[in-house]
Amino acid sequence: MQFTNTAYAAETAEATQSAGVAASLGINGSLFIFQLINFAIVATIIWFLILKPLTKKMAERQKMIDDSIENSKKIQETLQRGEQKYQERVDEAKVEYNKIVAKATADAEQAAETMKGRAKQEIEIVVDQAKRNIRIEKNEMVAGLKKETANLIVAALEKIIAEKMDGKKDKEMIEEIVKKL
Repeated sequence: MQFTNTAYAAETAEATQSAGVAASLGINGSLFIFQLINFAIVATIIWFLILKPLTKKMAERQKMIDDSIENSKKIQETLQRGEQKYQERVDEAKVEYNKIVAKATADAEQAAETMKGRAKQEIEIVVDQAKRNIRIEKNEMVAGLKKETANLIVAALEKIIAEKMDGKKDKEMIEEIVKKL
């Protein structure tokens, strides 16, 4: 009996040793299998109800962020192109402005030359008119002077001759004297 007790004790010791390691960890074989199945069911439920929609939402969010970044890059490029076009238009406007200023300056110079020419012509016309007026006045003065001189000569001659000649002889004599003068 002792031998059987020792054999049984050795068997139980072996069983306790192998069961002892699992038992010392708090693992029961059948309970472990049920817990493993339970864990698989919970993991599957969590996967399909929480993780899969969550990863889908995260992928959608990542796509939306990527699209936003891409759109902002496109907007940045469009803005840069717009700024370039704006700068080109400003440069074109400056060139056009310079052309207009140059043309206006040339037109102003041409208008000034035209006005100078007109003024010169007007001055020449005024000078010609003044010369004509002076000639006319000179002729009038000369005629008046001749007439006055003739009257003085007649008066002087009347006093010298003391007799008056008739109008015809008087006129002839005056004309001769005036011609001599």
